[in-house]
Amino acid sequence: MKFHFLYFILAIALFIVEAAIAAYLNDNFIRPYFGDLLVVILVYCAAKAFVNTAPVKTALMVFVFACLIEVSQYFHLVALLGWGRSATAATVLGTSFSFTDILMYALGTLVIIGIETYLKTNKLKPTDGSILK
Repeated sequence: MKFHFLYFILAIALFIVEAAIAAYLNDNFIRPYFGDLLVVILVYCAAKAFVNTAPVKTALMVFVFACLIEVSQYFHLVALLGWGRSATAATVLGTSFSFTDILMYALGTLVIIGIETYLKTNKLKPTDGSILK
């Protein structure tokens, strides 16, 4: 384990963007699609801030995690656990299953892998080399 400051800052920035999307946008594209793509990148950056694993491995683990959350929505896990009245549980775990969400998680994962590959190929990384460790 090694703390990676850049990933931590990116995670905070993405969290702020996600919160702004949730609070201020009620459209038919950015919130339902782009927000799902961004959330995978947010979780990836949060994970990479604290764990020193290979980018592709981490991205795929985040994708599986996101899919598990989505599948829990199919089975109405929030209601089954008796958390139906909890706005926090409904927000974090979600309440409605969608194959489109899984597609957006997959696209977000591909964006992560593409960016990390580009950075590694072009040797663009912070001075401590923490991005691709």
